[in-house]
Amino acid sequence: MYTQKIELCGHIIDSHILPRVLDEIIDNNGDFRVEKFEIGRTKADPSYALLEVQAQSEEELNRLLGRLRDLGATILTAEEVELAPAPRDGVFPDDFYATTNLETFIFSAGRWIKVEGTEMDCGIVFDPEAGRARCVPVNRVKKGELVVLGQKGIRVVPLQRGRQKEIFRFMESAVSSERPKGLLLKEIAQLMRTLKKEGKKILVVAGPAIIHTGAGRYLSQIIEAGYIDYLFAGNALATHDIEGALLGTSLGVSLATGEAVPGGHSHHLRAINLIRRAGGIKEAVKQGLLTRGVMYSCVVNNVDYVLAGSIRDDGPLPDVITDVLEAQEEMRWRAQQVDLVLMLGTMLHSIATGNLLPARVRTVCVDINPAVVTKLVDRGSFQTIGIVSDVEWFLRELAAQLLAGQ
Repeated sequence: MYTQKIELCGHIIDSHILPRVLDEIIDNNGDFRVEKFEIGRTKADPSYALLEVQAQSEEELNRLLGRLRDLGATILTAEEVELAPAPRDGVFPDDFYATTNLETFIFSAGRWIKVEGTEMDCGIVFDPEAGRARCVPVNRVKKGELVVLGQKGIRVVPLQRGRQKEIFRFMESAVSSERPKGLLLKEIAQLMRTLKKEGKKILVVAGPAIIHTGAGRYLSQIIEAGYIDYLFAGNALATHDIEGALLGTSLGVSLATGEAVPGGHSHHLRAINLIRRAGGIKEAVKQGLLTRGVMYSCVVNNVDYVLAGSIRDDGPLPDVITDVLEAQEEMRWRAQQVDLVLMLGTMLHSIATGNLLPARVRTVCVDINPAVVTKLVDRGSFQTIGIVSDVEWFLRELAAQLLAGQ
């Protein structure tokens, strides 16, 4: 029998960390012995558990410890992190450690070093001379860089829910059309006000449904009120927003009457052509060609935007980044700066953004399809709160909440 002691500390009962650790041990044919267990007596007091974990083989124990570490367990033996050089550009060494989106530390030269730029599905590159560890996607690793291996010398800090009432109960994210959406929306609006006062940043990930449903005007109002710092979208949202601003339609359907316009099928192409002729979205605003809409509001209010392209794009607009890895890099560093993300009516861009976010970033996903939020949670974005709703209702009510009294 192979054994290893682990400890858990924090709100491990309220956040369901302890029961998840015990379930993981049992489900993987392991065993455990509780050596010490202390329960916090007040809302501020943490709880503590010291466990001895047992497995039938060293391989099974190491595999189990890796899973427990991702749940927040600390391995008491502070072993030096294992490293190996990348064999060539864009390739990790075998047995590299695959990151989560949780805060992570590595142990080297007698101290714990925080990993910079935490996100899921990457590796960790360590520079011993600088004492710097950073999260790196596989396509960015360079030959000879030292990459963290295996499970030794790694500590992951879990998200914990305290006993105080919280707007976001990260560990209890549920997806249901029967949740009290109005109450959640009020809490989200209050959080946005608080973040704005504190000078923290908010990102909106937006899909074309915002324009198709006529909700673009509300997103523009929220932008103009100063609540949005970054916008992530694709060619479709920008194109149909500009189509609506220039020609009054979205996908050839009148935004005023909801009826198809004769020849409207070509309107999005005409909108793209006009912007390409102007030299880009910002240039079209400067020239007085584009005078309203979401993209116009972004330009005049200095909202930083990233338009990431796809294989199905028409045109695209000159501002669209067609190299997906370049677009990912542009999204990546911005995602590290934010404290709240609103994902509105777009599955692919929401999942892409979720993959880049640290677990500390509070995330709201609004979609008429509950499967979108479920996919985010299944991928590891368990800090996501889901609101199953039409984005037009959400943005209309959010704008009303935020603009009230201004």
